This record gives sequence, C-alpha cells and structure tokens, in this order.
Amino acid sequence: MRLALNQRIAILLHEGIKGPYGKTGLSILRYAEAPIVAAIDRECAGKSLTELTGIKRDVPIVSSVAAALEYKPEVLVIGIAPKGGALPDDYWHELKDAVKAGMSVVNGLHTPLATIPELKTLLKPGQVIWDVRKEPANIGVASGMARTLPCRRVLTVGTDMAVGKMSTSLELHWASRLRGWHTKFLATGQTGLMLEGDGVPLDAVRVDFAAGAVEQMVMRYGKNYDILHIEGQGSLLHPGSTATLPLIRGSQPTQLILVHRAGQTEVRNVGVSIPPLTEVVRLYEMVASAGGAFGSVPVVGIALNTGHLDESQALDAIAQTEAETGLPCTDPVRFGANKLLDAVMQN
Repeated sequence: MRLALNQRIAILLHEGIKGPYGKTGLSILRYAEAPIVAAIDRECAGKSLTELTGIKRDVPIVSSVAAALEYKPEVLVIGIAPKGGALPDDYWHELKDAVKAGMSVVNGLHTPLATIPELKTLLKPGQVIWDVRKEPANIGVASGMARTLPCRRVLTVGTDMAVGKMSTSLELHWASRLRGWHTKFLATGQTGLMLEGDGVPLDAVRVDFAAGAVEQMVMRYGKNYDILHIEGQGSLLHPGSTATLPLIRGSQPTQLILVHRAGQTEVRNVGVSIPPLTEVVRLYEMVASAGGAFGSVPVVGIALNTGHLDESQALDAIAQTEAETGLPCTDPVRFGANKLLDAVMQN
C-alpha cells in the first residue's frame, strides 16, 4: 500500500505543526504526490500552512476530523511521531470519527490499530487500516552480499535523530531522476514507506535481523538500478539509536552523506556533545569500513539543515561548514541536491 495519487488525504497533526512531533505529517505535506485536502491541528486551525512551515502547499488547517469532512477526505494519515511511538489518548475520538465517516487510516505509530476490535467493527467494505510498522516476512541474518552489487548505494547518516536524513535521500533521488539516472529511494522509516509504498520499517525489526532486512531490500533492487538512495535512521552519536549500524552493514554503502542541523552542538534530550564534524566524518568512515574489512566508504558531502535560519545565515553556515570539513555542503531542501549529487558521482 502507499498514499495513492487518486485518494484525498487528511493529516492528523494535533500540536505537530509547531510542536516537536509533527515530522511525519510535515514530510508528507512536503513530498507526497497524493492530493492533501486538510491538515488537522487544533492549535493552528485557520492559519496559513505556508507561513507556519515554509511548505508551498495550499492546504487548509482545521481543528478536527469532523471539520475536515467538509473537504471530503478518503484517507486519514496519523502525522505525528511522538517519543516511543504510542498513540495519544485524545486521538481516539478523532480516529473513530474518521472510520465512522468512511475513511481509511494510515498509521505509522508503534501501536497497531488494525487488530483493535473497537475500530475493526466500524470498518465498511473498501476501508482499510494500514499499520506501517510491521516486520517483513522471511528475513535472515545479513552476510554482506550487497558488496557484490554494481550500483551506487548512497546512505544518509546523521549527527542526531530527526535532522533531515529522509529529506536528503529524497532530494538526492529526485535530482538523480532529473539527470536521467535509473534511481530508487529505499525507505526505512514509517514516513518514507507511506510515500514510497515499500521498504523496511527498521525500528519494527528484531535487532538480530535488522541488517538482514536491509540487505534483503537492497539486493531486491540493486541489480536493476544505477543508484540506490537509502534513507538513514538514527545516529551513531545517540545512545538510544540502534538503527544506524544495521543500515550500514546491510546496505554496504558506496558513499555516505552526513546530515547535520546547523549550529546544533548536542544530541537533543540526552546531553551528549556533538564532536567537530571532521571527527564525525572520521567516525562514520571508520565504522562503515570496519577498519578496512569492507573497503573504503567515504563521506562525500554534508547536508546541512538550515530550516531555522534565514537565507543569508544559511549561506554563511554552509560556507563555514565547507571551510571546516573540506567537503561539499548545501541544504538540499532549500537549495537543491545537485552539489551533493555531483560529489556522489565523482567518487
């Protein structure tokens, strides 16, 4: 399943447009090709989405599912990603209102909804609940097979969680497509899966099989594409992140793009300092190559998240990062991914 191009979408985002947990919904608003007819956020109802977020999409913000029904949505996407992935209690009446109104539901939270009797009994023919975070079938332990593939495998890695790894991979994928490359975006998180329709929800996979699930996905597509853009997850700097290493081992990347939020000096909420970016680059290259066991895997560029800066400040931050690291740097969402794609193709 994916967000179909002919289905009218409403996104449930209470406190997510201006709050810390709206990454899923905001990314869908930025990247989905499906028609989005309403964003639901009681805090921001009636305000301009573009003014609040910079996303150039003319979508009304309404206060509830009931208010969104005026726009005839067919699918409700849960657009928040709270810590721990649990469904907030005050969302239940919104979900029930949506299902009663005939809407299907796309759920990227850890809490599965499709098996809950209270919701199942409300479903009518043609309605579905898609729980995105499900472990793939028939996965095994990784063996490093992706090293045998002829394609480029570009993995985004980060200095923290939620800094823009998915957005960077998508921007690189689209830039590759515009240049005529046979390219594939490989989703590894709930938002990417909603957009792409396939991939691996990595944080739903048992840790012993996580690298194997990534390897299985990469092997499925690697012989048919020139370049795979693999969505990164987590960070080697974050003490709670378990996804980054399986991604590196399973995909056996040929190049890495390091993603960083401009000016950020600590991993959020855990009090861990972010080392100089040159040291972070060295860390990722050393881990990816395993001291030479897997060959050289270079970080070829820096994707700098400058969404919190004005354009002049953003350009200054990019120039400073290039001077500090000696690597090409840009904000691919703001200025396009061509500089980073050039670096990928030169390596």
